[in-house]
Amino acid sequence: MSTDLFSLRGKNALVTGAGSGIGRAIAIGLAEAGADVAVAGRNIEALNDCAQTIRQFGRNATVVAIDVSDVASCRKGVAEAAHTLGGLDILVNNAGVEEVCPSLEVEEALWNRILDTNLKGAFFMAQAAARKMKGGVILNICSLTSERGIPTAVPYGSSKSGLAGMTRALAVEWSSIGIRVNALEPGYFRTSLTETFYQNATWQQAMLANIPMQRFGEMNDLVGASVFLCSGAASYITGVCLPVDGGTLASL
Repeated sequence: MSTDLFSLRGKNALVTGAGSGIGRAIAIGLAEAGADVAVAGRNIEALNDCAQTIRQFGRNATVVAIDVSDVASCRKGVAEAAHTLGGLDILVNNAGVEEVCPSLEVEEALWNRILDTNLKGAFFMAQAAARKMKGGVILNICSLTSERGIPTAVPYGSSKSGLAGMTRALAVEWSSIGIRVNALEPGYFRTSLTETFYQNATWQQAMLANIPMQRFGEMNDLVGASVFLCSGAASYITGVCLPVDGGTLASL
Protein backbone atom coordinates (compact mmCIF):
# COMPACT_ATOMS: atom_id res chain seq x y z
CA MET A 1 0.00 0.00 0.00
CA SER A 2 1.38 3.40 -0.97
CA THR A 3 1.79 6.04 1.69
CA ASP A 4 0.58 8.48 -0.99
CA LEU A 5 -2.91 7.56 0.17
CA PHE A 6 -2.25 9.62 3.29
CA SER A 7 -0.68 12.59 1.48
CA LEU A 8 -2.48 15.93 1.46
CA ARG A 9 -0.14 17.50 -1.07
CA GLY A 10 -2.02 19.87 -3.35
CA LYS A 11 -4.88 20.28 -0.84
CA ASN A 12 -6.01 23.52 0.77
CA ALA A 13 -7.30 23.38 4.35
CA LEU A 14 -9.02 25.79 6.72
CA VAL A 15 -8.82 25.09 10.47
CA THR A 16 -10.81 27.08 13.03
CA GLY A 17 -9.56 27.63 16.55
CA ALA A 18 -6.04 27.08 15.23
CA GLY A 19 -4.29 29.41 17.64
CA SER A 20 -3.78 26.81 20.34
CA GLY A 21 -4.43 23.27 21.53
CA ILE A 22 -6.12 20.77 19.26
CA GLY A 23 -6.70 23.23 16.42
CA ARG A 24 -3.04 24.28 16.29
CA ALA A 25 -1.85 20.66 16.37
CA ILE A 26 -4.20 19.62 13.57
CA ALA A 27 -3.31 22.64 11.41
CA ILE A 28 0.40 21.85 11.70
CA GLY A 29 -0.25 18.14 11.14
CA LEU A 30 -2.17 18.81 7.92
CA ALA A 31 0.72 20.98 6.73
CA GLU A 32 3.23 18.24 7.53
CA ALA A 33 1.10 15.93 5.38
CA GLY A 34 1.41 18.39 2.50
CA ALA A 35 -1.55 20.76 2.74
CA ASP A 36 -1.50 24.55 2.52
CA VAL A 37 -3.44 25.86 5.51
CA ALA A 38 -5.54 28.87 6.48
CA VAL A 39 -5.52 29.19 10.25
CA ALA A 40 -8.60 30.90 11.64
CA GLY A 41 -9.76 32.31 14.94
CA ARG A 42 -9.81 35.48 17.01
CA ASN A 43 -6.32 35.54 18.58
CA ILE A 44 -4.30 36.94 15.67
CA GLU A 45 -0.98 36.79 17.51
CA ALA A 46 -1.40 33.08 18.24
CA LEU A 47 -2.56 32.42 14.68
CA ASN A 48 0.50 34.20 13.28
CA ASP A 49 2.72 31.99 15.40
CA CYS A 50 0.94 28.88 14.09
CA ALA A 51 1.24 30.10 10.51
CA GLN A 52 4.96 30.71 10.96
CA THR A 53 5.43 27.15 12.17
CA ILE A 54 3.53 25.83 9.15
CA ARG A 55 5.76 27.79 6.77
CA GLN A 56 8.78 26.03 8.26
CA PHE A 57 7.47 22.87 6.61
CA GLY A 58 7.55 24.61 3.25
CA ARG A 59 3.79 25.02 3.06
CA ASN A 60 1.76 28.14 2.43
CA ALA A 61 -0.09 29.52 5.44
CA THR A 62 -2.51 32.39 5.79
CA VAL A 63 -4.18 33.92 8.82
CA VAL A 64 -7.92 34.59 8.73
CA ALA A 65 -9.84 36.41 11.46
CA ILE A 66 -13.11 34.57 12.07
CA ASP A 67 -15.60 34.72 14.93
CA VAL A 68 -17.51 31.51 14.26
CA SER A 69 -20.43 32.63 16.45
CA ASP A 70 -21.18 35.29 13.82
CA VAL A 71 -22.59 33.97 10.54
CA ALA A 72 -21.39 36.93 8.47
CA SER A 73 -17.87 36.43 9.85
CA CYS A 74 -18.00 32.73 8.92
CA ARG A 75 -18.95 33.49 5.34
CA LYS A 76 -16.44 36.28 4.93
CA GLY A 77 -13.63 34.24 6.46
CA VAL A 78 -14.28 31.17 4.31
CA ALA A 79 -14.37 33.32 1.18
CA GLU A 80 -11.09 34.99 2.17
CA ALA A 81 -9.39 31.64 2.87
CA ALA A 82 -10.57 30.12 -0.40
CA HIS A 83 -9.46 33.17 -2.38
CA THR A 84 -6.03 33.38 -0.74
CA LEU A 85 -5.28 29.65 -0.98
CA GLY A 86 -6.73 29.30 -4.48
CA GLY A 87 -9.54 26.97 -3.46
CA LEU A 88 -10.71 24.93 -0.50
CA ASP A 89 -10.60 21.15 -0.04
CA ILE A 90 -10.69 20.63 3.73
CA LEU A 91 -12.48 22.34 6.62
CA VAL A 92 -11.74 21.42 10.22
CA ASN A 93 -14.42 22.75 12.57
CA ASN A 94 -12.43 22.87 15.79
CA ALA A 95 -13.34 26.21 17.42
CA GLY A 96 -15.23 25.69 20.64
CA VAL A 97 -15.97 27.07 24.09
CA GLU A 98 -16.94 25.47 27.38
CA GLU A 99 -17.94 26.67 30.83
CA VAL A 100 -18.74 24.38 33.72
CA CYS A 101 -22.04 25.34 35.31
CA PRO A 102 -24.75 23.43 37.21
CA SER A 103 -27.74 23.11 34.90
CA LEU A 104 -30.09 24.86 37.34
CA GLU A 105 -27.86 27.93 37.14
CA VAL A 106 -27.44 28.10 33.35
CA GLU A 107 -28.54 31.47 31.97
CA GLU A 108 -29.67 32.13 28.42
CA ALA A 109 -26.51 34.12 27.65
CA LEU A 110 -24.28 31.18 28.58
CA TRP A 111 -26.41 28.74 26.57
CA ASN A 112 -26.31 30.99 23.52
CA ARG A 113 -22.57 31.62 23.76
CA ILE A 114 -21.74 27.91 23.78
CA LEU A 115 -24.31 26.77 21.21
CA ASP A 116 -23.60 29.70 18.88
CA THR A 117 -19.91 28.81 18.79
CA ASN A 118 -19.89 25.03 18.98
CA LEU A 119 -22.94 24.14 16.90
CA LYS A 120 -24.37 27.06 14.94
CA GLY A 121 -20.89 28.26 14.04
CA ALA A 122 -19.81 24.82 12.87
CA PHE A 123 -22.87 24.51 10.64
CA PHE A 124 -22.46 27.88 8.94
CA MET A 125 -18.73 27.31 8.50
CA ALA A 126 -19.55 23.99 6.85
CA GLN A 127 -22.23 25.55 4.67
CA ALA A 128 -19.93 28.35 3.52
CA ALA A 129 -17.10 25.88 2.85
CA ALA A 130 -19.34 23.49 0.91
CA ARG A 131 -20.36 26.33 -1.38
CA LYS A 132 -16.68 26.85 -2.24
CA MET A 133 -15.65 23.20 -2.52
CA LYS A 134 -15.63 21.01 -5.60
CA GLY A 135 -15.71 17.88 -3.53
CA GLY A 136 -13.75 17.81 -0.30
CA VAL A 137 -13.72 16.93 3.38
CA ILE A 138 -15.27 18.47 6.47
CA LEU A 139 -13.97 17.27 9.82
CA ASN A 140 -15.86 18.28 12.96
CA ILE A 141 -14.30 18.07 16.40
CA CYS A 142 -16.89 16.59 18.72
CA SER A 143 -16.34 15.22 22.24
CA LEU A 144 -17.03 12.33 24.57
CA THR A 145 -20.04 14.43 25.59
CA SER A 146 -21.43 13.73 22.12
CA GLU A 147 -22.05 10.20 23.41
CA ARG A 148 -22.42 10.41 27.19
CA GLY A 149 -23.87 12.75 29.78
CA ILE A 150 -21.49 14.82 31.88
CA PRO A 151 -22.84 16.74 34.92
CA THR A 152 -22.38 20.54 34.86
CA ALA A 153 -21.70 20.44 31.10
CA VAL A 154 -25.26 20.47 29.72
CA PRO A 155 -24.86 23.33 27.21
CA TYR A 156 -21.52 21.95 26.02
CA GLY A 157 -22.81 18.38 25.81
CA SER A 158 -25.89 19.57 23.95
CA SER A 159 -23.74 21.42 21.42
CA LYS A 160 -21.43 18.45 20.87
CA SER A 161 -24.29 15.95 20.64
CA GLY A 162 -25.87 18.23 18.06
CA LEU A 163 -22.56 18.41 16.19
CA ALA A 164 -22.42 14.61 15.97
CA GLY A 165 -25.96 14.54 14.58
CA MET A 166 -25.09 17.30 12.14
CA THR A 167 -22.05 15.33 11.00
CA ARG A 168 -24.17 12.31 10.09
CA ALA A 169 -26.92 14.35 8.42
CA LEU A 170 -24.53 16.40 6.28
CA ALA A 171 -22.60 13.28 5.34
CA VAL A 172 -25.74 11.74 3.90
CA GLU A 173 -26.90 14.92 2.15
CA TRP A 174 -23.54 16.04 0.75
CA SER A 175 -22.30 12.68 -0.50
CA SER A 176 -24.06 13.53 -3.76
CA ILE A 177 -21.78 16.55 -4.24
CA GLY A 178 -18.60 14.70 -3.33
CA ILE A 179 -18.12 16.08 0.19
CA ARG A 180 -17.27 13.68 3.00
CA VAL A 181 -18.22 14.74 6.53
CA ASN A 182 -16.74 13.01 9.56
CA ALA A 183 -15.93 13.84 13.17
CA LEU A 184 -13.44 13.07 15.89
CA GLU A 185 -14.55 12.58 19.49
CA PRO A 186 -11.48 13.34 21.61
CA GLY A 187 -11.25 11.83 25.05
CA TYR A 188 -9.22 13.52 27.77
CA PHE A 189 -6.64 15.87 26.27
CA ARG A 190 -4.82 18.61 28.14
CA THR A 191 -5.60 21.97 26.51
CA SER A 192 -6.21 25.54 27.64
CA LEU A 193 -9.92 24.65 27.72
CA THR A 194 -9.40 21.73 30.12
CA GLU A 195 -6.30 22.86 32.05
CA THR A 196 -8.27 23.74 35.18
CA PHE A 197 -9.30 20.09 35.58
CA TYR A 198 -5.73 18.83 35.30
CA GLN A 199 -4.72 20.98 38.25
CA ASN A 200 -6.75 18.58 40.40
CA ALA A 201 -4.81 15.38 41.16
CA THR A 202 -7.94 13.63 42.44
CA TRP A 203 -9.73 14.38 39.16
CA GLN A 204 -6.80 13.03 37.18
CA GLN A 205 -6.82 9.76 39.11
CA ALA A 206 -10.57 9.37 38.68
CA MET A 207 -10.39 10.01 34.92
CA LEU A 208 -7.45 7.64 34.40
CA ALA A 209 -9.46 4.92 36.10
CA ASN A 210 -11.98 5.19 33.24
CA ILE A 211 -9.39 4.98 30.45
CA PRO A 212 -8.41 1.39 29.55
CA MET A 213 -5.10 2.57 28.02
CA GLN A 214 -4.31 4.27 31.35
CA ARG A 215 -3.03 7.54 29.90
CA PHE A 216 -4.39 10.87 28.75
CA GLY A 217 -4.43 11.72 25.07
CA GLU A 218 -1.50 13.41 23.34
CA MET A 219 -1.91 15.78 20.41
CA ASN A 220 -0.30 13.38 17.94
CA ASP A 221 -3.11 10.92 18.72
CA LEU A 222 -5.53 13.41 17.14
CA VAL A 223 -3.22 14.56 14.35
CA GLY A 224 -2.88 11.07 12.89
CA ALA A 225 -6.61 10.46 12.97
CA SER A 226 -7.25 13.88 11.39
CA VAL A 227 -4.80 13.36 8.54
CA PHE A 228 -6.31 9.93 7.88
CA LEU A 229 -9.91 11.18 7.70
CA CYS A 230 -8.90 14.13 5.50
CA SER A 231 -6.86 11.97 3.11
CA GLY A 232 -7.56 9.63 0.24
CA ALA A 233 -7.00 6.73 2.62
CA ALA A 234 -10.49 7.48 3.99
CA SER A 235 -12.14 8.04 0.60
CA TYR A 236 -14.99 5.60 1.38
CA ILE A 237 -15.61 6.85 4.92
CA THR A 238 -18.29 9.43 5.68
CA GLY A 239 -20.73 10.05 8.51
CA VAL A 240 -18.37 8.55 11.09
CA CYS A 241 -17.81 9.98 14.58
CA LEU A 242 -14.50 8.40 15.60
CA PRO A 243 -13.65 8.27 19.33
CA VAL A 244 -9.98 8.98 20.05
CA ASP A 245 -10.19 8.22 23.74
CA GLY A 246 -7.94 5.33 24.77
CA GLY A 247 -10.96 3.01 24.90
CA THR A 248 -13.08 5.11 27.29
CA LEU A 249 -16.38 4.79 25.43
CA ALA A 250 -15.79 1.12 24.65
CA SER A 251 -15.43 0.38 28.36
CA LEU A 252 -18.75 1.90 29.43
